Amino acid sequence: MSDTHLPKRAKRLPEPLLAELPCADVVFHAGDWVDTATLDLLESRCRRLIGVHGNNDGPQLRARLPEVAYAELDGLRFGVVHETGPAQGREARCAARFPDLDVLVFGHSHIPWDTTAPTGLRLLNPGSPTDRRRQPHCTYMTAVLAGGALTEVTLHPLPQR
Repeated sequence: MSDTHLPKRAKRLPEPLLAELPCADVVFHAGDWVDTATLDLLESRCRRLIGVHGNNDGPQLRARLPEVAYAELDGLRFGVVHETGPAQGREARCAARFPDLDVLVFGHSHIPWDTTAPTGLRLLNPGSPTDRRRQPHCTYMTAVLAGGALTEVTLHPLPQR
C-alpha cells in the first residue's frame, strides 16, 4: 500500500485492507502515512512491515522510517521508495537508480502501476487505499512470492466510502 494520508484523506484504513494484513507474510508501505498512528497500527498487525517515509510525512515519521528500504525475500531483491519522478522515463530512471533490485515498490502518484523495465526490474505502485485522486477506485495491491518468482500480482479496487 501507499499514500494512506490518514486522517486527512480518510478516518481509517478500509476494512478489506485491514482484513488482509494478518494474512500477509510481508506488508510494504511506500510512504505518505501522514500520522504515526497508522504506522503503529500496521506494526501491531503485520508479521513484517517494510515502509518508507514520503514527502507529506513529518519529523516523527522520518525519524522512524528510511527514505529507501531494502529486503531480500525468497531470493528476490526488493526496494521501497516513495517518489520515482514523472511517468515518462520511469523504467529507465529506476533501473539506473536501483540496478541491483528485482522489484521496486513505489507510491506518490496514487496511480496504480505495474511495468517491467528492459533490465527486468519490476515496478509496482499500489495506488492509494484512501485517496483515489483521478482514479476510479481507491486501491491496494497483493502479490504471491513463490520459488523466487513474483506471481499473482493483483490490484484490489476498494468499495466507495
